[in-house]
Amino acid sequence: MRVERDGDTVRITMTRPQRRNALSADHLAELRDAFAGAGRTDATGIVLGAEGPVFSAGHDFADVAARDFAGVRELLTLCTDVMRTIQAVPQVVVARVHALATAAGCQLVASCDLAVAGESAGFALPGGKGGWFCHTPAVPVARAIGRKRLMEMALTGDVVDARTAAEWGLVNRAVPDAELDTAVNELLVRATRGSRTSKALGKWTLYAQLDRPEVDAYGIALEVMANASQTASAKEGMAAFLAKRTPVWPD
Repeated sequence: MRVERDGDTVRITMTRPQRRNALSADHLAELRDAFAGAGRTDATGIVLGAEGPVFSAGHDFADVAARDFAGVRELLTLCTDVMRTIQAVPQVVVARVHALATAAGCQLVASCDLAVAGESAGFALPGGKGGWFCHTPAVPVARAIGRKRLMEMALTGDVVDARTAAEWGLVNRAVPDAELDTAVNELLVRATRGSRTSKALGKWTLYAQLDRPEVDAYGIALEVMANASQTASAKEGMAAFLAKRTPVWPD
């Protein structure tokens, strides 16, 4: 695992190409700690990438096969903690997907706030054509692409190419491989404009209201937005707009 600070961005890179960046317990713990650590910094964005011919092959079957029920449950709980940590950090998290992402690797992409894929990338929930169905990976994928498309991915186990993944909403866009870094950086710049505090509150609120009944979603969003109107960031943004000047964010 490599963690680097690049200006306002923390870049987290999976560096186990010989293991196809499989998500063993050790690797999951590294990911969780890397995201939690980045979340405590003043960075505005996080980019998750990988090295090697595969972005991530999902769970490490050698690790899984060696565990009993309690051990596998513990492993899946750790994996879920990683996904929740990605969505809990205040920064905008962008997945940089250069190659195949399968099972929990696909779950990792779907759990990021945004994702950009190179045209060589592919996405799959292969458990449907094997003996261990992709139950937990399907959770964030379902919320990204909808029921029918999820069913196709989960039941067939077939690889979805990058362009189709973009059409389905699993990633924000698919670009030529040579343009991947540029596309990631351009999206991150646009997604991190404005007040860092306001952005973090907005991210948390979006996740809190997603998939809730409309009346509950409005209940959450209304209270948060009313409270947010009294923050220093909101007051500065409105004052700058009214005065036709560039805002100076307090954060």
